[in-house]
Amino acid sequence: MPEDRERNSFRHVEDKEVLNEKSIELMVRVAEGDAEAFGVLVGLHQHAVIGTCAKMLGNIDDAHDLAQQVFLRVWKSAPRYQPTARFTTWLFTITRNLVFNHTRSAGRASFVSIDAEGDGENEASRQVNEAASTTTPSDDALELELIGAIDEAIQRLPESQRLAVILRRYEDMTYEEIAETMDSSVSAIKSLLFRARAQLREELAPYLSGEP
Repeated sequence: MPEDRERNSFRHVEDKEVLNEKSIELMVRVAEGDAEAFGVLVGLHQHAVIGTCAKMLGNIDDAHDLAQQVFLRVWKSAPRYQPTARFTTWLFTITRNLVFNHTRSAGRASFVSIDAEGDGENEASRQVNEAASTTTPSDDALELELIGAIDEAIQRLPESQRLAVILRRYEDMTYEEIAETMDSSVSAIKSLLFRARAQLREELAPYLSGEP
């Protein structure tokens, strides 16, 4: 029902605000050298950071190593932290920098300009979600294949497109938050996502059309 969707949407926004306020409070304590507060902060955000690193790198061991570097940077930067934006935006900016440095040093980066104009809706993501939602227990193998195909298709995206899709799809960031995280403009991020979705839609066409 529309009322339920509105209520769930409000609760989601409210939860994000509570998490942000809690994280900022913890950062104040971390800046004072409170190791216990740092442990709580890591517990709140490590799943998202590890998940993002894993999706970007395609390697869970590298993701864990990089996540440790992210939180080490958080600890060292705490005395200079200013809550001028959401904590997660600041956190994922650190994550972005370390991930990009890692991929470039490993020679795996695929560079793409993010200043082109354009826009688009999340049609590919919507279709993929609808396709997955129609599966039954007897379709478990096909659903796993679809999930694997999505992960592989995202891995083949250029570096900046891949991060934008991950932040939008898995971290549920707004265009504004993604733009700030990636040091770009909202229009450029929309263009970036439009091109990424076009590529994903093309690669996932057999699944979206129901072909074997």
